Amino acid sequence: MVDVFDQVEEELRSDRYKRLARTWLPVVGGVLLVALIAALAWWGWQTMETGKADKASIAYQRGLESLEADNPTGADAAFKQAADEGNAAYKALALQHRAGIAVQQNRIPAAVELFDEAAGAAGDPLLRDGAALKAALLLMDTASLADVQARLEPLTEDDRPLRAFAREALAMAQLQNGQAAEARSTFVVLKNSLDTPREISQRAGLAIASIDAGTAPNLKATVDAMAAAEASAARAATPRPQAGPAAPAQPARP
Repeated sequence: MVDVFDQVEEELRSDRYKRLARTWLPVVGGVLLVALIAALAWWGWQTMETGKADKASIAYQRGLESLEADNPTGADAAFKQAADEGNAAYKALALQHRAGIAVQQNRIPAAVELFDEAAGAAGDPLLRDGAALKAALLLMDTASLADVQARLEPLTEDDRPLRAFAREALAMAQLQNGQAAEARSTFVVLKNSLDTPREISQRAGLAIASIDAGTAPNLKATVDAMAAAEASAARAATPRPQAGPAAPAQPARP
């Protein structure tokens, strides 16, 4: 009799397991299928990004060589290819090189557009803000103060990597447009900030002294030099992408 009960219980367990299997196996199978598709998609994306970086690095290096050979037309074509085929880092750097070539050819509106495009393409905050700062500096002599402020003020926020350079550029734009009091306030904030680089803090102190002495209107001749220093510092702070066989150099000087 015990054997009969055991057999019945075993059959009941077997039926219960079968029902559970019929219920959950499709779900488990679906989850595993989704995980497999996700893994394959990730692998495919990684492979594609690596391939794009390899192709872009070759074009990028060709652009650098063309610059060294004083061939801006060839360099621009190579950097365009690198921007079209590369990942975010290569695209941002290549676009900034193209902007630098446009500056050398006195095509300022085109250069600003390329810097803006580079800022939009960059995933790295330093690349992004460096390109945005260069675009703003190019416009300081031609655009309205409102336009320049709209470009620079977001770059001065506490979490932005080039905030000190952007604040200095903003103060110079204010001073250049006759807003000496506003410029002084910006310079004071810049000078008193603990994270301001020493050379910028020193320049801010000199500017404050000039404003207080009433000689600020005569500082127009220094605006371009200080703006060039800002662009140079931003360019020096730009990181290099690591992918690809050839490590790209720094962007061309605008």
